[in-house]
Amino acid sequence: MAIRPYVLLSAAVSVDFRLDDTARERLVLSNDRDLDRVDRERAAADAVLIGATTLRKDNPRLLVKSAERRAQRIAAGKPEHPLKVTVTGSGELDAGLPFWHCGGEKLVFTVDGAVHTARRALGALADVVSTGPVLDWPLVLDELGRRGVHRLLVEGGGTIHTQFLAQNLADELHLVIAPLLVGEAAAPKFLAPASYPGGPASRMKLLEARPIGDVVLLRYAPKSRRR
Repeated sequence: MAIRPYVLLSAAVSVDFRLDDTARERLVLSNDRDLDRVDRERAAADAVLIGATTLRKDNPRLLVKSAERRAQRIAAGKPEHPLKVTVTGSGELDAGLPFWHCGGEKLVFTVDGAVHTARRALGALADVVSTGPVLDWPLVLDELGRRGVHRLLVEGGGTIHTQFLAQNLADELHLVIAPLLVGEAAAPKFLAPASYPGGPASRMKLLEARPIGDVVLLRYAPKSRRR
């Protein structure tokens, strides 16, 4: 049986714990120094995962921006960019997005009822895999491990982060707090209500608290909990 990857969740939030505002253009919460830190985490990952909603809204490329880091990956015998992964329950994906036309290999996880829709939309642009009648995160991690992914960077959105934390599948959480207040009820939240392991009194282990310019990085070990 393949070993599941080490799972690192990464998110930047406002002080009122919003991932974005409701404007059409994405609200940039991190600063340049922190974005460079995230680029370093991408370069260290074997795969980067986002949900299809985040893919549609933010239109990210999920590339390693630093030429030096890309060169280091190649020198280490790795692809220039990590495997790009998305998950979708509907299979409705826009093949025209830059995500599919830059970087290296792409992988889509979906459910039985959406496999044909996703494959018809993407053709040869990505490998499409079903986890069964519902999205099964343990099976996702098993398949990534089978494909040689040792370190997985999860960049959102909130639904994805909620599911990983609720199912106790995240090994590490990087949460960046930006000095902004979004203040919009409809703005996307970092996490949704869920039955989290251990209940409300269970405390995650804090690994690090570090200012990076005007933002603060909090590193937690979600599986290391105590009361």
